[in-house]
Amino acid sequence: MRIEARGLTFDVRAGGPEDGEPVLLLHGFPQHGGEWDRVAPALHAAGLRTYALDQRGYSPGARPEAVEAYAMPELVADAVAVLDALGVPAAHVVGHDWGAVVAWDLAARHPERVRTLTAVSVPHPAAFGYALANDPQQKARSAYIVLFRQPGKAEKALLALHATGLRRMLHGVGDDRRVATYADPMREPGALTAALNWYRAMSRTAMAGTPKVSVPTTFVWSDRDIAVGRTAAEACAGQVTGDYRFVALPGVSHWIPDQAPAPLAEAILARVREVA
Repeated sequence: MRIEARGLTFDVRAGGPEDGEPVLLLHGFPQHGGEWDRVAPALHAAGLRTYALDQRGYSPGARPEAVEAYAMPELVADAVAVLDALGVPAAHVVGHDWGAVVAWDLAARHPERVRTLTAVSVPHPAAFGYALANDPQQKARSAYIVLFRQPGKAEKALLALHATGLRRMLHGVGDDRRVATYADPMREPGALTAALNWYRAMSRTAMAGTPKVSVPTTFVWSDRDIAVGRTAAEACAGQVTGDYRFVALPGVSHWIPDQAPAPLAEAILARVREVA
């Protein structure tokens, strides 16, 4: 389905019983709402209605050119506007990677719109900022961001030789066909630049200033995540004032929704059931 919101057109994958409790699913880089395809069936079987949003820059009809258009307040406003358009006053919110960052900010600044939060792979922005400032290993893990923030250079590095760099980065999501489902849309004109603009618009100061979260929250992290280390993951608890659970998945890479959909679905459902 397509949703008109804020003068943009967003692609949304809807599924599950129409009268089920709503779940907003937010994807990360460089994926799209299809990253929830292996998680959603378990949520549907539990009676939940899911909306997997192709976010700003990923929906072709929601791809502004200016870098500033991808700042966090814009991304959060999109999520709120889509919920409004769907007629959903409050949803269970699940986000992975950059989608987790949007979900954290949404829960922190609009708690009335978030029944529960399940953040996947990326911790609360202030916890991540703490690790960047204090953990040399996290600084090393995040070195790729320097490249991603360089217009033109990043696109060239990731798209050269039929997007070999992008495909290598997606190692862990599954077979070549699964990799292609994410890599191929990024080869469309302007798509990768729009996705990278999330990095180019990011502000360390703004992320560090993200308020604490008061809604019931689960953070799911995996110990083979090359982008986010344990220091950042464990610092997350200090940024949640509501009921909090930390779920660590052993032997799983950064691509949790693709690689470990069953335990992720279990973590989401456990959180949802506690407020049912």
